[in-house]
Amino acid sequence: MPTAQSFSLSQARRLALTAQGFSRPPLGQPPGTAQLARMLRRLSVVQIDSVNALVRSHYLPLFSRLGDYSSETFDQLAWGRGRQRKLFEYWGHEASLLPLELYPLLRWRMQRSRQGQGIYRQLAEFGHEQQATIARVLAAVTEQGALGAGSLSTRQERAGPWWDWSAEKLALEWLFAAGEVTVAGRRGFERLYDLPERVLPASLLAQPVPDEAEAQRGLLLHAAQALGVATEKDLRDYFRLSPADSRQRLHELVEDGRLQRCQVQGWSQPAYCLDRPRIPRKVETSALLSPFDSLVWERDRTERLFDFRYRLEIYTPAHKRVYGYYVLPFLHHERIAARVDLRAERAHQRLAVHALHEEQQGLDEQGIEALAVSLWRLAGWLGLERVQINCARTGTARLRAALARVELSGEPA
Repeated sequence: MPTAQSFSLSQARRLALTAQGFSRPPLGQPPGTAQLARMLRRLSVVQIDSVNALVRSHYLPLFSRLGDYSSETFDQLAWGRGRQRKLFEYWGHEASLLPLELYPLLRWRMQRSRQGQGIYRQLAEFGHEQQATIARVLAAVTEQGALGAGSLSTRQERAGPWWDWSAEKLALEWLFAAGEVTVAGRRGFERLYDLPERVLPASLLAQPVPDEAEAQRGLLLHAAQALGVATEKDLRDYFRLSPADSRQRLHELVEDGRLQRCQVQGWSQPAYCLDRPRIPRKVETSALLSPFDSLVWERDRTERLFDFRYRLEIYTPAHKRVYGYYVLPFLHHERIAARVDLRAERAHQRLAVHALHEEQQGLDEQGIEALAVSLWRLAGWLGLERVQINCARTGTARLRAALARVELSGEPA
């Protein structure tokens, strides 16, 4: 048996950053449709989240990697008609947008959902008990075309907080999980559901459906490509596979030689990678990351790679928050060097910095300048006129001065 490859932690970090599309600085001009599509294929999955404190989270990963791009172009890739559409919505890593070519690899998950497996209990019980409601809702979608849950609801009482869904919404979610409907588009943030044959290419739907084992192996290979080097848990988490499925499929991929075992300095678990990956000598990039970015969404991996403990505090009471409500990690070169609590205050045309927290090593002058440039570029992409610091923490004086220098130089443009 060949000797397992061994990587230092810095090599693993560079592998991960390269795999995730951070190996090159943003393009000098706004990226077009082809560049966006290539990056989306590289990532394989982009998580969707409803919080809009800054911008809907699915728009941020491409900005972090490619710089100023048109969100309208992204919308065409995600929800456009005909050949414009390159993505579909489904449960990938939570609610996600995925390249169309992954659709056959998720048909097994749809089949399991029809059987009440792999979906949360309330929805599984609803599917078992409310087939008449599901049939009525499916008939309405078939007859009327793309529909949102609001246009179908028959409830008389007011909806409660959070996930107090109507019966029609539950029916649509069950049909969506089962692959009987898909997302044709969105009205605001509301999903509009339609039949797959009216949304997705006929050639895609006609493709042979791989069995569960081959589909899961395919998903793990996509995860390995997107992560660079990863433990079994990291790979499993990318598409939220079960431990039993993941471990068996991983064993098969190693046996077949499609994945290689390797070791990473300081990691207690074995790692896996594609055969003989190329490791860049250095990665020089600066980027603000969505809290739901695939580089950091597996929190244990983020700690192992970057020595950076990251937790969402969106649902934490304000007085118990340590870092803030909507906190973006700041990647500078090969470190996550700071975290920034940001808000798009559109009524005042400003990007508000509510807190800056530097990590233990801090930001040197180059890092502070890079953060200032990143903030100005983010403000410009969001159509905001200025960056305002609403924080008196130590370090913000340096950031305030750097923002003024960047504004004066005109560098963000």
